[in-house]
Amino acid sequence: MKKHVKNSLLGRFHFDPLLVIVSASLLAIGYIMMASSSLHLGIKETGNSLHYPIRQSLHIALGIILGICVALTPIRVWEKSGQWLFIFGILLLIVVLVPGLGVKVNGSTRWLSIFGMRVQVSEVVKFFSVIYMAGYVTRHQESIRKSIFALFKPIILFSGACILLLMEPDFGSAVVIMIIAMGIMFLAGARLSPFIILLSSGSVLAALLVYFEPYRMKRVTSFLNPWADAKDTGYQLVHALISFGRGEWVGVGLGSGIQKLFYLPEAHTDFLFSVIAEELGLLGVLTVIGLFALLVWRTFEIAAAAEKADERFSAFIAYGLGIWFGFQSFVNMGVNMGILPTKGLTLPLMSYGGGSMMIMCCAVALIFRIQSEVTEINASMPKERSRWQSA
Repeated sequence: MKKHVKNSLLGRFHFDPLLVIVSASLLAIGYIMMASSSLHLGIKETGNSLHYPIRQSLHIALGIILGICVALTPIRVWEKSGQWLFIFGILLLIVVLVPGLGVKVNGSTRWLSIFGMRVQVSEVVKFFSVIYMAGYVTRHQESIRKSIFALFKPIILFSGACILLLMEPDFGSAVVIMIIAMGIMFLAGARLSPFIILLSSGSVLAALLVYFEPYRMKRVTSFLNPWADAKDTGYQLVHALISFGRGEWVGVGLGSGIQKLFYLPEAHTDFLFSVIAEELGLLGVLTVIGLFALLVWRTFEIAAAAEKADERFSAFIAYGLGIWFGFQSFVNMGVNMGILPTKGLTLPLMSYGGGSMMIMCCAVALIFRIQSEVTEINASMPKERSRWQSA
């Protein structure tokens, strides 16, 4: 029955209306605000104010095309290829470190240039990591619940990926990948005591990496008191906070922000949320936070439905993607609001960037695929339809 249902999905697809509205809203708001924050940069760098909006349009278009391909690929294909995709991701992390192949920006070598478009390798690795971990816990769920070794085995592999990321350096992405791995294992039923030991060890190691790396330590100290050195180490955070202060309740108006005009660095990428705060105010900030909350909530709802339908691999993919969306958006917004140290993580589906936009579109498309297959399975068993489907 299950095999027949899966094969029938090649000609049938079920859309989740809420997921469509939320993801389309984030894309639309992100594009408008990215355009607002980058017009002056386009004039300065290329003489064309529409340089960044045009390129972002291309990124979104390619992301949608890739997303359609992902949505039309049966989940069983991802399950069979998960290990190979993760190996490919590791190879990409090695390739980006090869002199002459990796593109260096602001002191970090994180990008590969593909057909004139820069792709951040860590974003690809995050996507593949979710698929690999979902496959691993599906195959070894009983062992994870009983054996400490089964818990540590994938962490060793992920540690290798994190070492390569730290060589770029990309501390933020390394943290995201480890959070994804540990989050999926926790939801798979890992024993609490070794999980706490693992989480504590990772926290201590992260603290040591910050302490013994001067530029990371400088970010932490400037985060604690950005006004002490507002023209140097605290510069980004100070201007981000000024953006929030100027925005008040409804903002200064779309396109009327001042901080984006060469005051706030990376306004169209890492600090796009601050531009939203200044131009759209508290109303805009709460809208974006609410949309991300809906995205994560719906993703977890779909994961729970997949688990109830005994589609464990699909469930763990959805859980992993939900953790990724939630954690990365929380970190980005936390950095912008001054509640977390500065880290170079984009705001999913909103910030400027080719690799990030395309991979996030693929991630959302994978959620659509899972939801479609679960809906089809539930429809084939009318007597056992879940509460989730009828909601």
